[in-house]
Order: sequence, then C-alpha cells, then structure tokens
Amino acid sequence: MRRVVDIGRRIELVPIDLHFYDITLALYRQQRDGKPAFLVHTYSRVEGSHERVQSIVQAMKTLGGMQETPDGRLCFHCGAGHEAACRRVFLAACKFAQGSPIEQRPLQTLDKKSRLTITVDSVGTGIYRVAAEGEGRGAARRVSAIAGGLMKLGEMARVEDSSDTVAFACGHPHDALVGLLLVRAPNVRVVLREAEMEAARGVLAAPSQQL
Repeated sequence: MRRVVDIGRRIELVPIDLHFYDITLALYRQQRDGKPAFLVHTYSRVEGSHERVQSIVQAMKTLGGMQETPDGRLCFHCGAGHEAACRRVFLAACKFAQGSPIEQRPLQTLDKKSRLTITVDSVGTGIYRVAAEGEGRGAARRVSAIAGGLMKLGEMARVEDSSDTVAFACGHPHDALVGLLLVRAPNVRVVLREAEMEAARGVLAAPSQQL
C-alpha cells in the first residue's frame, strides 16, 4: 500500500532540468513551528537526483541569503515567507549546473535600456533606495520603473510617496535577495510573462512517469 505524504503546497515548478537528465523540480511551501519553510523536491529516481536537489538548496542559500533548517528546509532569517521572491530564487538556482561557482549578486547592475548603472542602497529596517549613475537618459523614469520591478518581484511596498524607495514588510534587510531581484527588475514585464507561460505548461509528473 503506497503511503501518501503531505509535502506542502507547490508554489513553483521547473518541468525540465536542463542540467540534470531533464528531471522535474518543484518548490513547496510548508509550515514549521508556525513559520513558513520551503522544500526543494523531485519525484525522480534517477541516480544523483538527491545530490542535484541539495545543490539547488545550497545555491538558494547563496543567491537568496536563505537559511537551511536541520530537516533540510529553507527559510528566511526574518521568519517571513517572501513567497514571490523565494520563487525567483528557486528558478535562478535551477539555472546553475551542479558544481558551478555561485556568488551573491551585488546591489548594482547595468540597465541596458538606458545605459545607466543602477545601484540599490540599504537604508535600514528592510528599506532600499534605488539610484542611477551615468550619462544615460531618463534616469528618474528608469529608477521609478526598476523600483516598481522590485516591488512586483519581491512583494515589496513603496515607501510613502517615494518613486525610488521600497521596503520589505518584515522590516529586515535582505541584501542577497535584492541583488538577485535587481538583475530582473529592469525587465519585469518579460519576467512575469515568461513565468505565466511556464506555469501554463508545467505539470509535476508522478514518480511512475519520470525517469
């Protein structure tokens, strides 16, 4: 008799892992002691699948500044869920092959559209201010757009009526997380459209249907 185990609510899916035998990978949200925790999981029985999952867990710790619990779950140090941002961390981690060098992203990126260097500064209590440097055009407009991108990708909120300052509701800094989101924030519409297309065709196959 097969035992059914509740592993939580699936919040993200990679139908085909291009770096490991095309297995399916998923991210689940659970509750641990009243706080959200996240599980990276695959039903694949291919040899080395467990090690592949563990490599993604380690990548998420580096890219998103997440912590690993004794039972192998992931969480943020603030105790909040930050679910939308966690999904981005998972997707980014899955793009790295096992054994690839991974580093925390800086709080700075080149905006190709305006050719401005965009910098995000932490000003405390989970608040981040976006600024632009360089000879590109439309600095104020791009700063506002990128701040908006961070809000959408990380479920951050605008600080008062500011167009350049956003914050996490938890009130804690998340530099690694912001650095990761900053890479995609200038093209947030493309990112969200890709996510919708991926979700529409992604299905987590049962163990009997995987390699």
